[in-house]
Amino acid sequence: MRDLAGGFRYLLAGQRWVFGHGRWFGFGLLPGLVSLVLYAGALIGLGYGADDLTAWATPFADGWSSPWLAVFRGFLTALVFSLGLFLAVITFTAVTLLIGQPFYESLSEQVDRSEGGEVPESGLPLWLELWISARDSVKVLARVLLYGILLFALGFIPVIGQTVVPVLGFCVSGYFLTQELTAVALQRRKVDLHDRLVLLRSRRMLVLGFGVPLVLAFIVPLVAVFLMPGAVAGATLMARDLMRADEAPAAETTPAGFGPPPPAYS
Repeated sequence: MRDLAGGFRYLLAGQRWVFGHGRWFGFGLLPGLVSLVLYAGALIGLGYGADDLTAWATPFADGWSSPWLAVFRGFLTALVFSLGLFLAVITFTAVTLLIGQPFYESLSEQVDRSEGGEVPESGLPLWLELWISARDSVKVLARVLLYGILLFALGFIPVIGQTVVPVLGFCVSGYFLTQELTAVALQRRKVDLHDRLVLLRSRRMLVLGFGVPLVLAFIVPLVAVFLMPGAVAGATLMARDLMRADEAPAAETTPAGFGPPPPAYS
């Protein structure tokens, strides 16, 4: 529970940081606004076409009597849209980070600079940074897609599909959302994707405490755009502390996930 609360404190600390540095808040809004327009169009299209998609995919139900046909296809339409929303939450961050790579990298560097200590720089040309970011995002999204298909299938199970599965979906979304956000700071520290995943797995509850509230907030239209700059700042603060803990001598640390909570940033 301490790690869950600690992750949420990092999220709040990031929002406080950008609101205390207004210029950087405005700077970080630009990529999110571009992504918002793209995703709003895609979700509106899915909303209009989901019922036609389910009708095309279930021709065997054409002869069913009312109200069973409407109930069955309505349920499937809701599942299709939920899956689309699930994927939108995950891919929104990846696409926004890709569009805004120079913006968010500069913001993350400024957070490091304001907190003191080393301010790592990747030293890579922009095109190579974009390529690495896109490559890693595709690998992460492949994992998310597998989870999404599994959860979609489990959604057909009565009761469990309407209770447990949505909770698992938010946890999966929050975990990988945090992975994408911390990648901005960790990539500058030359931590590759495999090592990033290992690092985050060592503090799962901390990651969920950061990511799940953010996913819930991202469901509200426009909120994702305004929270993205602070989310990048908060993820940078988290990455700094996780790296410090990971680099500490083994004799001075406790097993991963059972150590003391991160700084409260109160």
